[in-house]
Amino acid sequence: MADVTSYRYLHLSVSVQAGVATATIDNPPVNVLTRDLFRDLRELAKWVEKTDDIKVLVLKSADPDFFICHFDVNELLASAQSPSPPADKDNPFNTLCEAFRTMSKVSIAQIEGRVGGGGSELVQAFDMRFGAEGRAILNHMEVPFGIIPGGGGTQRLPRIVGRGRALEILLGAQDIDAVTAERWGFLNRIFPPGELEPFVQKLAARIATFPLNGIRAAKQAVALAERPLPEGLRAEAELFQQLLRAEGFSERLSRFMENGGQTREVELLVGDRRTVS
Repeated sequence: MADVTSYRYLHLSVSVQAGVATATIDNPPVNVLTRDLFRDLRELAKWVEKTDDIKVLVLKSADPDFFICHFDVNELLASAQSPSPPADKDNPFNTLCEAFRTMSKVSIAQIEGRVGGGGSELVQAFDMRFGAEGRAILNHMEVPFGIIPGGGGTQRLPRIVGRGRALEILLGAQDIDAVTAERWGFLNRIFPPGELEPFVQKLAARIATFPLNGIRAAKQAVALAERPLPEGLRAEAELFQQLLRAEGFSERLSRFMENGGQTREVELLVGDRRTVS
């Protein structure tokens, strides 16, 4: 049986049953993607990849309102005040997302609340995404702050939903409900909240009964149909770093925090806000 105690997770709880690892995010108040959660996810990806007992990873949230809210604003503000990294240096967040996309195991996101910004970019790299009808919401709020997604969102999202819909999501910065997200292909399927987890667990358990070499080969073969990402990811990362340090960005983000950013009251209504200030 796989050992889930070798790393001390701060914001994840992990359980294993019959080849399926289920990791539950719990980072109150709104599941912001903080440095500690980032580290947890990085270690989770490493552990799943190296553990032969595991064939499928399911990532879900303990909070019914938030899967992952977005990347930690405090980290972005700190980055905006620091020197820009070399353009040819790999973006650590891209590396994290790619770990879930390219791992030899199956990655499934079970989305029952809001998934925005960096959280959306993370699940875009997962093999499959399933959502709760009436609860799952997709949102990208980067452009209203004067930046763009910096973890693959401008590269993976158009590959998933198409160019026009990706631009609507990114430039419109509005909530995309579960029904629309399913119709556009962002979510594989949606289910009433009480039916989502049983479906995901049944699918994961079924896949876990199959030979690992077949699972690996299927993922490798499907990947051959995808266009290469590295050039786009590097270009996006460079643009993101430039915009992060552009005039006005830190002030806009600071006003957002002063006006309740990263609190439940504000984050639940972020898609309805006309401005970020």
